[in-house]
Amino acid sequence: MIEFKLPSLGADMDKGTLLEWRVKPGDPVSKGQVVAVVDTTKAAVDVECWQDGNVYDLLVQPGETVAVGTTLAILREPGDTPEQLAGARARIAAAAAAVTAAAAPTPAGGAPGPRPPAVATAAERRVSPAARKRAQELGVDIDAVQGSGPHGAVSIADVERSAAATTPAPTGRARMLRQTIAMAMARSKREIPHYYLAEEVNLASTVEWLRRENERRPVTERLLMACLYLKAVALAARRHPALNGYFRDGEFRPSEAVHVGVAISLRGGGLIAPAIHDVDRLNLGELMRAMSDLVTRARAGSLRSSEMSDPTLTVTNLGEQSVDAVFGVIYPPQVALVGFGQVRERPAVVQGEIKPVPTVTASLSADHRASDGHDGALFLATVRELLQHPERL
Repeated sequence: MIEFKLPSLGADMDKGTLLEWRVKPGDPVSKGQVVAVVDTTKAAVDVECWQDGNVYDLLVQPGETVAVGTTLAILREPGDTPEQLAGARARIAAAAAAVTAAAAPTPAGGAPGPRPPAVATAAERRVSPAARKRAQELGVDIDAVQGSGPHGAVSIADVERSAAATTPAPTGRARMLRQTIAMAMARSKREIPHYYLAEEVNLASTVEWLRRENERRPVTERLLMACLYLKAVALAARRHPALNGYFRDGEFRPSEAVHVGVAISLRGGGLIAPAIHDVDRLNLGELMRAMSDLVTRARAGSLRSSEMSDPTLTVTNLGEQSVDAVFGVIYPPQVALVGFGQVRERPAVVQGEIKPVPTVTASLSADHRASDGHDGALFLATVRELLQHPERL
């Protein structure tokens, strides 16, 4: 028996609203199959199943909003008995009912409803001054926040989770998305010891190679410079694993795969950074098609859960906005973000003469818990080397 739970589609997600089931009881499901559509503050996301089985029961109905980790459905595996499945359904239902009862407000004029023991009274728990200040900034009632620390101690993270779980005023998805981004970035700057590096890359040979390459390609298959950036970063990440992975539970865990998050601005405002999977293994044509498809679906609000939860590092390209350089904020639990500015002609010494050459500033924001400046410098040097030899990409 498998409990299919609502996954976290990013470090800033606490809940989601089920929009649609793509399966029904009795249907067989396979690994990677889209089984549901869930609405988050960022997009409507196709949620994939990562186990094989048969749908036994759907426990959450379309329109319901539930927390990350909530069991959405029960999948039957070979060998499961009817008694085991029915028992699991009853257990999950009882647990959900207990959570609902614990969160229920006090009835008007009646006895207080049940409350979690850890937060029964303010006198039994601790609230850090920083958490109290953050609650004031976000307009959160600190006495209503459930603490996750010892004896119900309330942290800043508890306050921000409570703020994210509160239904906002009907000001539109753009404002909701902006609030979600703000909380994620505030957490990143607070918790991650960032360091920053930058390098100016001479793109003279790259621009010429790209021109020749696109001349021989059909118009619909021509490459953008952004495609070369993604491939160079992915190959550099393969060589320098300290910049590719996740920092969780107090330790860095490098990733064997290189799933590059692509920062995409949304038409209604806000930013999203879903992943292109295994970028280091794609040829440039495949990568260009994947990038175009991802941007189109992100702006249409149609993404897969794996694209939202899998990025191992992120690339942001602000060259189209005439920005010389960008020093981004790392998206936790990732440990690095690479930025590219606009390609500009700058003076450079070429064979003893000063000439204008096209260059771009490549920047790195990295987590000092996973790497140091030496690692970051070698990584950027590899990115530069690869970009200057695009035939190797």
